Amino acid sequence: MEPEKIEHTEITAGLFHLRPPRLTEAEDLLELASDRDVTVFTPRLKTVTDLESARAMCEKFADWTGRATFSILDAPTERYMGHIMIFGIDREDSVAEVGYRIAPWARGRGVASTCLRAITGWSFATLDLHRIHLLHALDNPASCRVALKNGYLHEGTLRSAFVAGDGLRRDEHLHARLITD
Repeated sequence: MEPEKIEHTEITAGLFHLRPPRLTEAEDLLELASDRDVTVFTPRLKTVTDLESARAMCEKFADWTGRATFSILDAPTERYMGHIMIFGIDREDSVAEVGYRIAPWARGRGVASTCLRAITGWSFATLDLHRIHLLHALDNPASCRVALKNGYLHEGTLRSAFVAGDGLRRDEHLHARLITD
C-alpha cells in the first residue's frame, strides 16, 4: 500500500506556531543537529553536517507523504525552536509514533509538552488514529517527564532497542496514548 500524502496544516499551540518546515530554517536546524543532547538520542540527524544537508533535511521534512513533520516556532518571533513529527503511520491498525527534538535555546519553556499535546489532539482527530507510541532513551528523563505529563503511559522497556549517536546500544522506554485516554 502506497503511503498517503497528508495535507499540510498549521497549528497554534499556546505561544508556539507549528507548520511544515521551510528552507529558511536550515541554519537553525544545523545548529540543532550539532547539539550533543540531540545527536546522542537521534543518530539519524548525523547526516546534517552543513548548510546544504540541513536544507535537504528541511525539504525531506516538508514532504508529508506517510508522515507529518512540523517545525516549532516561537509565535511572536517565528524563531525555529525544533520540530515534532508523527510517523510510522499504520492506517490498518490506526497507530503511529510521535517524536520531537527541541533546540538548546528553546528548552525549559514547556515547548515539548505544549507541542506534544497539540500534535496528539491533531493526530487523533485528523489521522483517525487509535494509539500513538512515544519512545525515548532510558537516559533521557526529560522526554519521560514530557510523555507522562501528556498522558502517555509507560508500558515497558525495550532492551538494547537502538544504537545511539555515540555508538552504544541503548534501552528505550515505550509510552503510549490511546484516543480513549
